[in-house]
Amino acid sequence: MPTEQTVYDSSCSGVLSCISGRNYSSLAVFLMGAVALVVDSGYTYGAALLLLGSFSLLWRKPVLSLESEDKLLMAVLAGYSLLFMLQLWLEGAEVSAYDRPSRFMFAVPVLLFVLSYPPRLSWLWSGLVAGSLATAGWAVWQKLFLGVERATGHTYVIQFGNISMLFGLFCLAGLGWAAVQPYARRWIALLLLGAVCGALGSLLSGSRGGWVGLPFVFLVLYKAYGAVLGRRLTMMALAALLGLGALAYALPQTGVQQRVQQAFVDIERYQQGDRVSSLGYRFDMWQGAIALIVEKPFSGWGVEGYSERMQHLAEQGVITDYSANTHAHNEYLDNFARRGIVGILSLLALYLVPLKLFARRLSSDNFELRAVATAGAILPVAFMDFGFSQVFFGHNSGVMVYAFWLAVLWGTMRAMEQAPAERRQH
Repeated sequence: MPTEQTVYDSSCSGVLSCISGRNYSSLAVFLMGAVALVVDSGYTYGAALLLLGSFSLLWRKPVLSLESEDKLLMAVLAGYSLLFMLQLWLEGAEVSAYDRPSRFMFAVPVLLFVLSYPPRLSWLWSGLVAGSLATAGWAVWQKLFLGVERATGHTYVIQFGNISMLFGLFCLAGLGWAAVQPYARRWIALLLLGAVCGALGSLLSGSRGGWVGLPFVFLVLYKAYGAVLGRRLTMMALAALLGLGALAYALPQTGVQQRVQQAFVDIERYQQGDRVSSLGYRFDMWQGAIALIVEKPFSGWGVEGYSERMQHLAEQGVITDYSANTHAHNEYLDNFARRGIVGILSLLALYLVPLKLFARRLSSDNFELRAVATAGAILPVAFMDFGFSQVFFGHNSGVMVYAFWLAVLWGTMRAMEQAPAERRQH
């Protein structure tokens, strides 16, 4: 019985065009997972290849059967990008400031390219497994052999830990795909290993923000696979996850226990008026950002205005100098303070629209499609969590991972949905 992957293999028009396009996109998507965190700017390589490949649509001119959902998702990506760049233009910002917001726009042609030449799912999932294994290996080497306090890669430690966890969660989403493959047990074992390694990379980084939202991610996984696993297996899986978490906490080498205990210490110190700590600085930044939002809730302060006003608050002793010279360490507050009500609404749309669209497929009868939809739903849920303690879109890694994985997962899923209809037409 042919799988959905086999079915949409046959839906390409032109054999040579199909083979070269699909091989190219498969390699690019593999690299998006495999080298994202273990190579300098590794998260850009696969995405850049996909963007470069999208130019071929100008002469290949494949038939794109775009529906309202596709247009809505592209509008959300483009709208967030254009709003951000419009504000920069009104402020007279330098050209370099347009770099990060423009990448959301670049994800749109990538989505169209992936829709035309979807990657092979075996390459997509194996890339994530390879990336999780490599990331965990690198983190273990740093933590246990180099003696670093918090494992990190070629990006900031918070992004390193959270993206590592995200890739591990993607591996869990892929279990539905693995279950219907010819070598199901091998694929399931590999994806479970990838999931454990992704979590390990996060734990060794000590990035606590990514752990808070795990219950919501597991809710997505339960919605996708809970009915299939049944109550007994679901409880066993939950017990295994809790056991792994307890083990990581108990082992002092991981540093998890120290990071958790430090959080309580920081909170107690802040309540006593001592703001010089990791969480203390965050609370300070949030206090400053909220003050700016109250003053200008509709228009926001802009990029330069935000920095200037935060500096004034520091001079008045409302916040510390350190808190005034960085972003708010909260995606929502930072966006609201800088871009006003329209800015925060565009950010919420960037999260909630993809979540709603992917969630519609979590009960699909096609388990290959359900797996991709589950990964797609996990992506915004995870980033909504990450955004509470970090401005993820203020870093290249955060923008590239969110925008381009969103394009890849949506384009791949929609290609699978379109394939049966196109095959009947041919």
